[in-house]
Amino acid sequence: MWKNKHIREQAAIIDGNKAPDLLLKNARFLHSVLRRWVDGNIWIHQDRIVYAGEDLPKKTDATDIVDCSGLILVPGYIEPHAHPYLLYNPQSLARYALQTGTTTMINDNLFLFLHLKKKKAFSLLRELRKCPVTMYWWARYDAQTVLNGEERIFSNSDVKSWIEHDQVIQGGELTGWPQLLDGDDLMLYWIQETKRIGKKVEGHFPGASDKTLAKMMLFGADCDHESMTGADIYKRLMHGFTVSLRHSSIRPDLPVLLKEMKEQGIDQYDSMVLTTDGSTPSFYKQGMSDMMIRIAIENEVPVIDAYNMASYNVAKYYNLQHLHGMIATGRVANINFLEDEQNPTPISVLANGQWVKKSGEMIAVDEDIRWEEYGVEPFSFDWELTKEDLQCSMPFGIQMVNNVITKPYSIARDVSADELPADSDECFFMLLDRQGKWRINTLLKGFARNIGGFVSSFSTTGDIIMIGKNKSDMMLAFERMRGIEGGIVLAENGVIIHEIRLPLLGLMSNKDLSALMEEEEMLIRLLVERGHPYSDPVYTLFFLSSTHLPYIRVTQRGMYDVMNKTVLFPTLMR
Repeated sequence: MWKNKHIREQAAIIDGNKAPDLLLKNARFLHSVLRRWVDGNIWIHQDRIVYAGEDLPKKTDATDIVDCSGLILVPGYIEPHAHPYLLYNPQSLARYALQTGTTTMINDNLFLFLHLKKKKAFSLLRELRKCPVTMYWWARYDAQTVLNGEERIFSNSDVKSWIEHDQVIQGGELTGWPQLLDGDDLMLYWIQETKRIGKKVEGHFPGASDKTLAKMMLFGADCDHESMTGADIYKRLMHGFTVSLRHSSIRPDLPVLLKEMKEQGIDQYDSMVLTTDGSTPSFYKQGMSDMMIRIAIENEVPVIDAYNMASYNVAKYYNLQHLHGMIATGRVANINFLEDEQNPTPISVLANGQWVKKSGEMIAVDEDIRWEEYGVEPFSFDWELTKEDLQCSMPFGIQMVNNVITKPYSIARDVSADELPADSDECFFMLLDRQGKWRINTLLKGFARNIGGFVSSFSTTGDIIMIGKNKSDMMLAFERMRGIEGGIVLAENGVIIHEIRLPLLGLMSNKDLSALMEEEEMLIRLLVERGHPYSDPVYTLFFLSSTHLPYIRVTQRGMYDVMNKTVLFPTLMR
């Protein structure tokens, strides 16, 4: 990270020939390796800690000196599993994360891989380096759905380019592990290439058996975030996995996991990290990594272990402990300033040596990204949708089991009308190609009882989802989504009653996260009032095409049977 001349300057500070930029004096800070609170002074030059110990610098003529008496300092938190496109964008998520003390994020590259050319995507990664949050990335091996032209999209050359990129530190997540088990040697090759250059592989193994976990370890997986019980955690630890404890908008599991770990007799946390797993915007009102640390402390996890799971353990797992995860000489200057060790939400934050929050006040340090320069443009198109496109002749529909699980059911009603009865929990459903080339129509049962028209350009693949009881309202919502160049729109009785504009590829907002939280909460409230029985409709939209979940999915190829890996009904060309 640092050139020779920079390292020489840093050494000159130790010799007393140069003043550091910042001195944190009288600091009580967590030493992650010693596992104790120590007292000392921290010298910082630009973005690096050049000394942490008892001494004071000889030269301070140009130094900003901050007396840290009465404060507790801990390493900046690390989010090891972020999906930075759940209505928010990477920059807006990062800015909010900083205010809660998360100074490093390890991000899913799926939206970049599917929607941007490689050159543009890598240019955007370089631009995002200017953010005070340190961003690392994954390299996906699959799209967690079946795609038209998947072999061309996930080409060997493109996947390898991502694996080898210097900001990519892991492969995965392995949502396509069933095809790996079935003999996909190209995926196995990518995993082995990832391991060969010293990077990690992230698993995604919900409900995996003991033998499946053993095979995944043989194939090269290092970590998994899909433990849902204490027994799941025990099995993963037995096979040598690092376990990522999740607390997210669709799986707020951490209190239960910590309780059941105790029941399993697990009393060490060195092989565990914490993740919010790409939660939807309003969930983050509770915080991010700081929220999880607080939950851990409240559930009697030793305080230092709680902080290490959100910092040092993550850095050590990724072989980044020479840069992140501890307050020590040579590390990046990512430091959180706390009023009390029991309260992990910082009052001040240093990220890459810059104040981004001071005494509770946010400090803006990065400019807004000019997204269009990197191919992240509004979702615009010139093709037309007709009422005929809404016609359905499918013999079975999709029934929601919960927020994200769907199963087939037999359609027993006439679907030729323009409106479905109000006493039914069935809605018309269509997945429509974002280029207007194909569609697939059926009924969706259990989503809501009284939705006029609900249209979203936000989905796994960026294709258009249309749901509703009234085809005229569905058409109205579609035209409004088109008019705002991407977004989520709710229409009722010929009137638009809510919209969330997503001008970045039709997937992401350009608003700050606080404003987006309010828009999402309004959407949830309106849907619940109209009979939506679940709490996370954004993830419902995102996972309708996701073939890593049972039992039936609507994909670019058609209605897909997950268990049998077959297309039951293909999409119709328009």
